[in-house]
Amino acid sequence: MKDNRLKIILLIATSILAIPLIAMQFSDEVKWTLADFAIMGILLYGTGFIIEYVLRSVTNGYSRLFICGIIIIAVFLVWAELAVGIFGTPIAWS
Repeated sequence: MKDNRLKIILLIATSILAIPLIAMQFSDEVKWTLADFAIMGILLYGTGFIIEYVLRSVTNGYSRLFICGIIIIAVFLVWAELAVGIFGTPIAWS
């Protein structure tokens, strides 16, 4: 069960990462570089591994949900900052 969960998490991360790759084949509006794919790969796979670690190590269901929710919110905030620079930090590429 736990190994299947890790496979599912990695499959979801790969599917999300494949969306811009497929979109680049059909539209000139999506222009990702190798660095974009590398950074998003690190972000998505790192998030998947961290969530898997939390699911394996935390036994309380509410604590699991809370910690995983915080992780996902943090990932979305980093993703938004990298994409459009909503906070104006130095990590924004735009």
